[in-house]
Amino acid sequence: MKDWTPQEIRELRLAYKLSKAKLGELLGVSKNYIYFLEKEARRPSKTLKLLLDYVEKDLTEKENKKEKGEWPTSKKEKDVPRQAKGIYLRARTYWIRYAGLDGRMVFESSKSSSFKAAEDLLIKRKAPIQEGKQPEVKRIGNFSFKDLADQYTKWMTGRQASAKVKGYIIGAFKNRFGILPLRRFNTALAEQLQTDLLTAGHQNSYVNKNMNVLKSMFSKAVEWELVESDVLKKIRKVKNLRENKRLRYLLPEECQKLLDTCDELTRKSTHYAHLKPVVTTALHTGMRKSEILGLKWANIDLRNGLILLDKTKNGNRREIPINATLRVVLQGLPRRIDGGPVFSSAKGGDLPGDIKHSFTAACKKAGLTDFHFHDLRHTFASQLVMAGVDLTTVKELLGHRDIKMTLRYAHLASSHKARAMDVLDSALNQAPIKQKLYNSEGTN
Repeated sequence: MKDWTPQEIRELRLAYKLSKAKLGELLGVSKNYIYFLEKEARRPSKTLKLLLDYVEKDLTEKENKKEKGEWPTSKKEKDVPRQAKGIYLRARTYWIRYAGLDGRMVFESSKSSSFKAAEDLLIKRKAPIQEGKQPEVKRIGNFSFKDLADQYTKWMTGRQASAKVKGYIIGAFKNRFGILPLRRFNTALAEQLQTDLLTAGHQNSYVNKNMNVLKSMFSKAVEWELVESDVLKKIRKVKNLRENKRLRYLLPEECQKLLDTCDELTRKSTHYAHLKPVVTTALHTGMRKSEILGLKWANIDLRNGLILLDKTKNGNRREIPINATLRVVLQGLPRRIDGGPVFSSAKGGDLPGDIKHSFTAACKKAGLTDFHFHDLRHTFASQLVMAGVDLTTVKELLGHRDIKMTLRYAHLASSHKARAMDVLDSALNQAPIKQKLYNSEGTN
């Protein structure tokens, strides 16, 4: 480097309006060196001059070691993105640019933070151009969230048993996101949706159901080539710690009280005529509310005593035996000419999509607090376990895909574990075995 005086350095930078870093790059020194030189120009001092000499000497030694490969590359230098002609970094993703057959510049994302991946993509794009051919590049249109919502709604109708419920959720999504371009949708928007739903007081399970629908939509969007990649892969579910601990079930006397209350309400108003058959079915089959309300006569085989469920939550076919109590209930129900649902209103029409109002009224009159319709399913499973039925059988009746879901009822079988130990004790204390044990003790 030329022996510039501090004053000359300062005047040079100001004259050409250069930053300290840029001037340092031109002169082959660090920006800190320029800083010290300018400070010397303003306030000369012997101490500063010595410091500058030390800095220059130190920099020279480092440069020499780097040239020889003796100086380790700093973490900061490792993080500096690699650059090459036609490859550049944007928001942690490498992009490529190249001239097409018409001479126009084409800009394309490599969808990767790997320089090698971008380099390979650039070579792949340039190869056909050199042969006079146009490279095949997928073009993603400018689709909005509404476009995705409409297409997904058409797709799921007739394919999924929960299409009606999902339709309400998707409708809320459309009101929220509307014509937002899909390419601008990100995890921040999804996480804000989670936060807003929780703040509004919704349960964790409801929030997770919303997020599952949203993730399913974007998974299909990738498949349909509406977006380049699934931006919601990393979205996590809200933990259901509080809800997983919930295991509300009724004792036999409480079940009878609820059924008696249903009878009482039906005598007062035919509006409740459907309630007792529906509740009885839930208590004796453990079926979900959606499965019960969607049950058709074609699914019931009274001759063989079976309920056949094809459209279940996990997609697996399920068979549920019909016991004597349930058989009497089903045989007493009128059959609609149009072959509609098994459970209908007193006038023969379809029940509303949710029987929450009538069921809540029955629970309140029966004195059952903090009890929901789904708890009838818990009651079914709990009573089976307490009666000594093994968990594998309970799992099959409930239609659980994973035994872990059924294990929540395992603690109810503790009394039966004690009974099993009593059986073992009784067996070991039989006379022949007892004598054999005494003989073995005598030989020791």
